Amino acid sequence: MTVRFIGAGPGAADLITVRGLRALQAAPVCLYAGSLVPRDLLADCPPDARLVDTANLTLDEIVAEMTAAHEAGLDVARLHSGDPSVFSAVAEQMRRLDAHSVPYEVIPGVPAFAAAAAALGRELTVPGVSQTIILTRTSARATPMPPGEELATLSASRATMVLHLAVQRIAAVVADLLPAYGADCPVAVVARASRDDEEIIRGTLGDIADQVVAAGIRRTAVIVVGRALTAHEFPDSHLYSAARDRACSS
Repeated sequence: MTVRFIGAGPGAADLITVRGLRALQAAPVCLYAGSLVPRDLLADCPPDARLVDTANLTLDEIVAEMTAAHEAGLDVARLHSGDPSVFSAVAEQMRRLDAHSVPYEVIPGVPAFAAAAAALGRELTVPGVSQTIILTRTSARATPMPPGEELATLSASRATMVLHLAVQRIAAVVADLLPAYGADCPVAVVARASRDDEEIIRGTLGDIADQVVAAGIRRTAVIVVGRALTAHEFPDSHLYSAARDRACSS
């Protein structure tokens, strides 16, 4: 059998990949985080599939479900919100599966930051403005950040920054970023990106905290910071330039 970690996307059920959907439709066991994964996706599981909501399970209990399926010769679809490569807690599950000699594979999904950029109608890497995206979070009640990854340190580059799991601490985030980015730096908060109840707040570091508090946004949101959000005067990329020597392109 095989455990397939499937990126379920940011919230809209139809943003799962074709490969992920096919794996889900064929799996006799499906583990999913009920608080994050769209319930509509569960309708694509086989009619007799074992469905396990992992929202209130411990890591040991989740792995026990996988190893039990392995012993029974049953494939497992392990649905994760967004993309498994970012803030998904997949690494610790794979480490446990390795210890139990249970095979697995990862099927990527649409990450929340990509869905947020789409909702905003913006490219996050704009020529001459920002060519770097920093994906990070804050510690709060979660695992502490490693040394050197504090917001004050990361902000020194003034690259486009996307913060997950941080909207509850928006005031502290603003305080950390203000010295490097400035009060006039554009900011957008996208809550529940791609869902029917998606909500977007646009502002600057100077006013975004008050707007977020007033809107009552406290979870399932990403914070996007950087000049790329409002850039209009910038050079065209070299990719489609008439000056590019296409004879040398592979």
